[in-house]
Amino acid sequence: MEVPESVPVASSRPLAPEAPGASGAGTYPESWAYRLKNRILGPPMVSEQLSQERLATPVAIGVLAPDMISSSAYGTEEMLVIMVPIIGLAAFSMVIPITLAILAVMVFVMISYIQVIGVYTRSGGSYVVARDNFGPNVAQVAAVALLIDYTVTVAVQTSAGTAALTSALPKLVPYTIAITVGVTLIMLFGNLRGIREAGSIFAIPTYFYVVSLSLVVITGLVKAVLGGLHAHALPSAAELGYPIGNQRGFLMGLGIFYCLRAFANGGSSLTGLEAVSNGISSFRRPEARNGRIALLIMCGILGFLVLGTSLLAHWTHAVPYLSGSPTVVSQEVRYVLGNSWVGTALFYLVQAATVLILFTGGNTSFNGFPYLASFVAGDSFLPRQLTKRGHRLAFSNGIFVLAALAILLIIVFKAQLNALVGLYAIGVFTGFSFAGFGMLKHHLTQRGRRWRIGAVINGFAGGLSVAVVGILLVTKFFEGAWIVAVVGPPMYYGLIRLHRQYVAEEKQLETGAGSAAEAPVLQRHVVLVLVGQLDMAAARAVQYARTLRPDELRAVHFNIDAAATEQLKEEWSRLGLAHLPLDILECRDRRLERAALEYVADVVADGKTECTVLLPRRAFHSRLARVLHDRTADRIADAVGGVAHVAATIVPFNLEAARRRRFRTHTVRPDGVRRKPMRGAGVDRELARRATGTIPISDVAWRTRVRVAGRIRSLRVQTAKGTANLECEITDDTGILLLVFQGRPKIPGIEPGARLIVEGMVGSWQRRLAILNPDYELVSE
Repeated sequence: MEVPESVPVASSRPLAPEAPGASGAGTYPESWAYRLKNRILGPPMVSEQLSQERLATPVAIGVLAPDMISSSAYGTEEMLVIMVPIIGLAAFSMVIPITLAILAVMVFVMISYIQVIGVYTRSGGSYVVARDNFGPNVAQVAAVALLIDYTVTVAVQTSAGTAALTSALPKLVPYTIAITVGVTLIMLFGNLRGIREAGSIFAIPTYFYVVSLSLVVITGLVKAVLGGLHAHALPSAAELGYPIGNQRGFLMGLGIFYCLRAFANGGSSLTGLEAVSNGISSFRRPEARNGRIALLIMCGILGFLVLGTSLLAHWTHAVPYLSGSPTVVSQEVRYVLGNSWVGTALFYLVQAATVLILFTGGNTSFNGFPYLASFVAGDSFLPRQLTKRGHRLAFSNGIFVLAALAILLIIVFKAQLNALVGLYAIGVFTGFSFAGFGMLKHHLTQRGRRWRIGAVINGFAGGLSVAVVGILLVTKFFEGAWIVAVVGPPMYYGLIRLHRQYVAEEKQLETGAGSAAEAPVLQRHVVLVLVGQLDMAAARAVQYARTLRPDELRAVHFNIDAAATEQLKEEWSRLGLAHLPLDILECRDRRLERAALEYVADVVADGKTECTVLLPRRAFHSRLARVLHDRTADRIADAVGGVAHVAATIVPFNLEAARRRRFRTHTVRPDGVRRKPMRGAGVDRELARRATGTIPISDVAWRTRVRVAGRIRSLRVQTAKGTANLECEITDDTGILLLVFQGRPKIPGIEPGARLIVEGMVGSWQRRLAILNPDYELVSE
């Protein structure tokens, strides 16, 4: 351990090292924007709070099912909205076979995803399946489809939820768009605050809806068997908003084209089926078994509700309205429960359940879209900003992008469900196609147990899904599907092009990185301080330049204003800086960037000189002040940065901070400022339970034996040729203390964020309070 320095003869008392709490960070207040963010979103969450909840199967069903189960609220309506204007009453007969065809597709897709769950027990989904079996470039087609799907899911689910709300409260119909946008903004706010899809609270709307609608379906079936349920007269064309058809002929006059169109619309009932595969890692072990059970139960519930609502429509002739309200399901509930006060109360109860699950289903995309975007960005196909977690550990950038796109769709399509369904189903079935064909490739390559059966089932499921995508593109092309055909290819090209850019940059940066770091240091180091006028900003840059101890230090001024240059010369001469002469350079065309580039190029032209260019810059917190000043320093830095062996450094001088230091220094406590801990950043419960007999780090004194508890704030990584010591800082949010483990460059468990209790004698290490080779106990989270 180092021997502390002694104070001169006046005192024999040793000079104590720097106190652990005197970091000075507390003397700098947070910006008003950050304080406002804390007010709106709550205090920041730290990375240690990022944990995943393992869910029991019943809870997992409730959490993952909203997007899937809620589609039963509009699946039947989307079939009827195509058929009623063409064949009228015959639509209620055709709806049953089309529903059965859709459920048959569901069975094959379900079996395909059961196999996906068996293989991908950590992170499934069509993107990962496609990437692992077809490569990352092909997987971007699935990524585009899923990103579009997640975006449209928000618009569809919120629009359907608003339709269910206005069915119960018709006076709200004129405010449909405003309500839908408002709900989306509430979801945006909630998810920025850190709403977790894995919270069991989200299972409540699912089971509430399943129970309430199942009771309606069962009651309707009983009434139909007993003869108490009958068909109702259709409203007039004026009330519906479209004429009622009466064609007759093949397929009851519907024809192949419109039959396929109704089938494609009804295919929206299968959305959300991939949720279990995407969230398989949230299940309790064994994940594959529990995930398969959940998927079977969810598909069983969906099949029962979709077929049940189609049968009720067949018996009651509940008809879709052009405005979307009242919905077919709301009419069925009215017809089954009646108009008594009990029936009316139950009607509002069922509608409330429908609204809740539809809005909850829309919220699932705020979990899925940011995670998928971060996954794709991690593969370098989307901007890296999408991989960053925000203030509350959510992928904030992805959440903002999703909300903005969803609101745009809601406004453009006027929150009309039928107009959005085509976009919705295309993305869903494209994902199904990649999952099916990806598993087909997996079976053909791996040839595991029963691989032939798996190959047939997955190939058939993928083929069915491709057929549905084709039907949607053809039948819904002029109703919005063209957007996918037009936007999809450019999006795919953009992802591939961005990936190439990232790969090229990484290759360029990695090539020769090791040899460059160990390259011989050039013989001379010249530091240039570019001075526009003699002020505090320039003085701070000169002060910093002197700490670099260069071989040559120059102050440089470019003459673009004769009067200003003359004034600077007089001030510089009066200042009398003998160690720092001022070089005044001609700049006839007033292009500072070019003049600086040419000057530094001449300085390093001999190939033996390293040049550092210091650029003073005034920094402001006020946005108005920023507008009032140009960014000359940034432009010069960009210009000279392209010259080999030249490093441009901007030296900021913050006027507001300087003013605070001048007038408020009396408020700073000499023993350091105790900062308010972030939420979750202090000592956790387990650490507090074991930390008996410990003291705050801020109370640590030199040459005393102490016992403290905290988390590792930083860890110094030594090079292969460096010292064989492990140095780390421990903090409990009252101060920071250095720990030094001599002769041990690496210790298992000692890493940033680890919690531990340490005990030892406090001494000095490089003029800092430190404990050398302390006794320690790691505390698990």
